Amino acid sequence: MSKEIVEIMIEGGKASVGPQMGQSLAPLGVNLQDIINQINEKTASFNGMKVPVKIIVETEDKSFELEIGTPPVSELIKKEIGVDKGSGVPNKNKVGNLSMEQIVKIAQMKQDSLLFNNFKSAVKSIIGSCNSAGVLVESKFAPEVNKEIEEGKYDDIINNQKTEPSEERKAQLQKELKTIQAEIKKEIEREEAEKKAEEEKAKELAAAAEEVTKEPEEGEEAKEDEEKPTEGEEGAEAPAEGEKPSEESPDKEKKE
Repeated sequence: MSKEIVEIMIEGGKASVGPQMGQSLAPLGVNLQDIINQINEKTASFNGMKVPVKIIVETEDKSFELEIGTPPVSELIKKEIGVDKGSGVPNKNKVGNLSMEQIVKIAQMKQDSLLFNNFKSAVKSIIGSCNSAGVLVESKFAPEVNKEIEEGKYDDIINNQKTEPSEERKAQLQKELKTIQAEIKKEIEREEAEKKAEEEKAKELAAAAEEVTKEPEEGEEAKEDEEKPTEGEEGAEAPAEGEKPSEESPDKEKKE
């Protein structure tokens, strides 16, 4: 018997006969409502997350089977921290702080689709995805956490695949997240203030340079020329009105 495979992405527990599913499955003559009901039943635990579904239809007898995948890593991360979307600016806006146990939980769910030789590498891959989403792990950035993993700090949690942190630990991580968010905010404000100061200084320097190179207005140049002494008169005082310039008598000079 021949088979037709239809792959779709739906929100867990909320599949419906949309354009994509209708156009792909209706021509095959299958019972669409039956497919929808089974998909929603099998994906109910992924409520609020996008889930890949593969529908395999036997074209002769119209029977079908479903293969439910796991949501993308980004969806699982958002589910764990309880947000609808990740950070748009992951290096400046931190939206969550997960424990190592929560990372192990996500790695368990995705280990079949992650192409890694060992579970520790899969964990490090999930941490990298957290970094891209603006999510801290153990109140640290990805490079620091992965270094600690290599040093064996979390071997007990990873090797025994522990997935549930204590409520006390969760509360502590949330408190530390708020502290880090406040520190990042202060740093951003400091950088913005420095940038603004540099821009203001650049404007002042540009204005000063423009003033220096500014051409004299019409009439000013002529006035300056009038005030300059003519050649040969520099330092000489003009005689008072009615007076004749004093000259030494040639005879007096000769007599002396």
